[in-house]
Amino acid sequence: MPNSAHDKLLFTPGPLTTSLSVKQAMLHDAGSWHFEFNAIVAGIRQRLLALAGTSKEAGFECVLMQGSGSFGVESVLGSVIPPDGRALILTNGAYGDRIVQMARVLRLDHVVLRTAEDTPPTADQVREQLTTQAGITHVIAVHCETTTGILNPIETIGPAAREHGCRFIVDAMSSFGALPIDLDAWGVDYVISSANKCIEGVPGFSFVLARRESLLATEGWARSLCLDLLGQWKGFEKNGQFRYTPPTHALLAFQQALEEWESEGGVTGRGDRYRRNHGILMAGMKALGFQPYLPAEIQSPIITAFRHPGDPRFRFDDFYHRLSDRGMIIYPGKLTQVDTFRIGTIGRLFPADIEQLLSAIRRALQDMGCQLPLQPLQG
Repeated sequence: MPNSAHDKLLFTPGPLTTSLSVKQAMLHDAGSWHFEFNAIVAGIRQRLLALAGTSKEAGFECVLMQGSGSFGVESVLGSVIPPDGRALILTNGAYGDRIVQMARVLRLDHVVLRTAEDTPPTADQVREQLTTQAGITHVIAVHCETTTGILNPIETIGPAAREHGCRFIVDAMSSFGALPIDLDAWGVDYVISSANKCIEGVPGFSFVLARRESLLATEGWARSLCLDLLGQWKGFEKNGQFRYTPPTHALLAFQQALEEWESEGGVTGRGDRYRRNHGILMAGMKALGFQPYLPAEIQSPIITAFRHPGDPRFRFDDFYHRLSDRGMIIYPGKLTQVDTFRIGTIGRLFPADIEQLLSAIRRALQDMGCQLPLQPLQG
């Protein structure tokens, strides 16, 4: 399905380029209490569980939450950690740091396990924290940290948390729907993602897949009315409705996006396309002289951080605007110590779009007077 002819291509980690049919799905109004819309909501909740390879019968629930992915993360943090609980937060980037900031604002007792922005945490580091730090009840990790595109090993962190009787919360914002996540084998109690990521919907809501017995144990713990995860779930179970006004148009778009996700082959098909996109991007950027920030073994196919080159004529703002003028939007860097920019390979993008971007990058560099191939920044 083609994109809208007038939209710039978004090489970002979300919001991202969507199909024309997803956009067109929003050209309708829906009554938020109407039985037809409630059926759509129920279908989305069921299909998200199936997407994750689980179901209500297997002991999981799906809770939709108004707002961006960060709203979903904060709803979990503020709802499922008991008043006397303590969280171990793993961070190696801006989104792990945002979780730390949420914990501070919510006044949650917490411990931070911080690794470098190019270094995943290990299960042994988690075990050490759980052994030496008293009272930890929850472990929280980001699966794909889009600050760099690093992929953190939740498949080993979750079992380590389970060994110590801890609940495991995963921010899978930029991986859910394209990278496999085994909730049971990896000991995941809560996984959080957003409509406008790998399922290729539009912004407007996040969703949480929760282990039911864990969710039901949180009665009375919520620190917010609107972001009360258990309260939201009870509302859906009572009458199929959101407690407060839902993002109707975003949900209509998401229903269409799920259809397209399924027709592409689910996690396998979508992940394969993203990996093809990423492979072409990496080969092309290296040929131009750009150096990726991360080594290949920990790099996800979602988004890639590239170091600024050593050519003094390269200025990111100029580079960015030249690409924008050619109809392509990339992302600035978010690292604290190294100058980088980022290119996403998810959304309604195909190998031909990546080739088009690479051609535009080459022309932009030539117009800036940069010598190709670029030389790495010294020091």
